[in-house]
Amino acid sequence: MYPAKLSPGDEVRIVAPATSFSHITAATRQNATAQLAALGLRVTYAEHAEERDSFNSSSVASRVADLHAAFADPNVKAILTAIGGFNSNQLLRALDYDLIRANPKILCGYSDITALASAIYAKTGLVTYSGPHFSTFGMLRGLEYTLEYFRKCLFEPGSFAVLPSPAWSDDPWYRDQENRVFVPNPGCRVINPGRAEGRLLGGNLCTLNLLQGTEYMPALAGSLLLLEDDYESKPQHFDRDLQSLIHQPGFEGVRGLVIGRFQNESEISPEKLAAIIHSKPELAHLPVVAGADFGHTTPSITFPIGGTGSLTALNGAVSFTITEH
Repeated sequence: MYPAKLSPGDEVRIVAPATSFSHITAATRQNATAQLAALGLRVTYAEHAEERDSFNSSSVASRVADLHAAFADPNVKAILTAIGGFNSNQLLRALDYDLIRANPKILCGYSDITALASAIYAKTGLVTYSGPHFSTFGMLRGLEYTLEYFRKCLFEPGSFAVLPSPAWSDDPWYRDQENRVFVPNPGCRVINPGRAEGRLLGGNLCTLNLLQGTEYMPALAGSLLLLEDDYESKPQHFDRDLQSLIHQPGFEGVRGLVIGRFQNESEISPEKLAAIIHSKPELAHLPVVAGADFGHTTPSITFPIGGTGSLTALNGAVSFTITEH
């Protein structure tokens, strides 16, 4: 089930399923609201978004109420998460999945939101989206590619090829908007060659793994996995998290793997990542590529969790297309 695409004039509700909206500075809010207005979108804010507890979040009841209100409101056409965090998986048992199924609309966010987006897809069949938070739109430089693929995925119909960004950055842009360092992007690299088509699943690997063994984990068979992790994921962490996913029922039916770009602090070099992939016989027959434009660096695509895509990785060249979204 695909939600309706966005159009100019649509209302977008900002919710905070993990870290409180109060964590976002006034300047970032102003920039993000202006950027979304430039896309023709009207921004409204969830009732409890500003609440903040000792964990920099808010109560389960408040966060669930805000999500239910956003899905139930016929004027709201899309739900953007404010920012990531650590605890969106607290909400999964309290959500009214019948309400969500009856009111399909876009839900977009990434990082910790992987748990929420994947669970909604697993429980309702509603395609959700791994893409920018509200806070992401507060970026003043280097946002053009992110905006382009946000529009392609959430405003426009039809398949689209995912081309590499011209440059990327690992700067903490929210601390210093002016002194940014952008590095030329060499594009995706092939670790294992091959071709694959499948249902797109994934997002933040360590967050997705929180769903293992629960009713909220999407079925892996027939999927093309898009996986990333942040600076806290060192080589040994990514290795064991990937191995844990490989042990999940249905992984034998996975068709391919696209790995997002790692942050510099992860210390996961191309050589180390290739060694991790080649150490796993379960991956030997799958096409695997790395360095894709999604994850915790700038810029990033938007992709549909539950949509479809195709991957070709042959002769050192990579072609990745999102076919249904």
